[in-house]
Amino acid sequence: MVQGQALELYLHIPFCVRKCRYCDFLSMAAGEDVRRKYVDRLLEEIKIQSQQCKHYQVSSVFVGGGTPSLLTGVQVWEIMEAVRSHFCLKEEAEITLECNPGTLTAEKLSFYQSAGINRLSLGLQSADNRELQELGRIHTFEDFLESFELARRKGFDNINIDLISSLPGQLPQDWAFTLKKVSGLMPEHISAYSLIVEEGTPFYEMYGEDEQRRQRGEEPRILPSEEAEREMYDMTREILGTRGYRRYEISNYALPHRECRHNIGYWQLVPYLGLGLGSSSFIENVRFSNTRNFSEYLEGGFCRLTEILEYAQKRTKPSCQSTLQWAGELVFREGASAFCLNKRQQMEEFMFLGMRMTEGVSREKFKDKFGIALEGVYGIVLKKLQQQGLIEQREGMVRLTEQGIAVSNYVFSEFIDDSCIR
Repeated sequence: MVQGQALELYLHIPFCVRKCRYCDFLSMAAGEDVRRKYVDRLLEEIKIQSQQCKHYQVSSVFVGGGTPSLLTGVQVWEIMEAVRSHFCLKEEAEITLECNPGTLTAEKLSFYQSAGINRLSLGLQSADNRELQELGRIHTFEDFLESFELARRKGFDNINIDLISSLPGQLPQDWAFTLKKVSGLMPEHISAYSLIVEEGTPFYEMYGEDEQRRQRGEEPRILPSEEAEREMYDMTREILGTRGYRRYEISNYALPHRECRHNIGYWQLVPYLGLGLGSSSFIENVRFSNTRNFSEYLEGGFCRLTEILEYAQKRTKPSCQSTLQWAGELVFREGASAFCLNKRQQMEEFMFLGMRMTEGVSREKFKDKFGIALEGVYGIVLKKLQQQGLIEQREGMVRLTEQGIAVSNYVFSEFIDDSCIR
């Protein structure tokens, strides 16, 4: 572990007013007494886990959910006060809180400011009230505008807005309407994702068969076709580009110098620690997650970082000179597990996560990290993908082309070699 190494924190708040129809995130409705118990347990986890993080400096904090803004302002302040008390938080750290329109108040925003929150992420999804109702959102576009304007009046100058395209029955002109409405407000950042119909959601019951038709290359009945989905994606870059937004990741756009530092850290394999129910972490080349069982979490059933670090030491052979190191899985308790990445798996993640960024992957950083040239591992793959017109290589970087972005999942899969996983 490097002294002063950067660490990102993710704090999960699993509460919502009600579950949206498309959502498969770990979230639920709960009363004030349950939310209080959860916050108390989260405060305890912050204190315990921080004891193994004294050599880290926290560069970013992301409070996500669920709907973190469903908590009281005091509870958010308590959480951030615990982070500051127990972790070494950089003075310039980016601290983001996810909010939903309809749950924000001037009082809460004042508490956020006193807690050091310097970035808000507002979950709008659509500027069309009919689409919002179809999604099962609790707010209207007018509610969103009220929340956005309130945050601006309170002095928040770094705001992201989440949007979802390819909704049931949505036409390209409908998506253009949302993009123009939102970009006209000039938020610093816009995340624009395509709808994924996830199993176990009401949307899957409603549109799962349609999604399967689309995956088979057949024409869907209600969901937009692949051609329409691609048109919406291209439209996003074009419309937002005219307003000064730059696409810096497959689905993320920002005004100059307003990229989300926390998310960039994920894609560049900066270590991160997840705190809260079901949260995921990546430290010392180990990916691990907390229990998803709410009752078990309230009883203190989160993964102890001390166990994780002991596991990492046992599963890694420092003397191993090959590209393979030991890899294996450890199950702690219900829904909680850890997996130690071998060197080959670290390379794979470095590639398929890094290539989500429009700047691509640095040859120099790959060699510095793994002690071998990029071609020494992926020479055949790189040549194949370049011949297919899916990647380009220049100025020491390997990046997706526009054609490659359209089939990015295929490109990423080319960097994964299952035969190297033990």
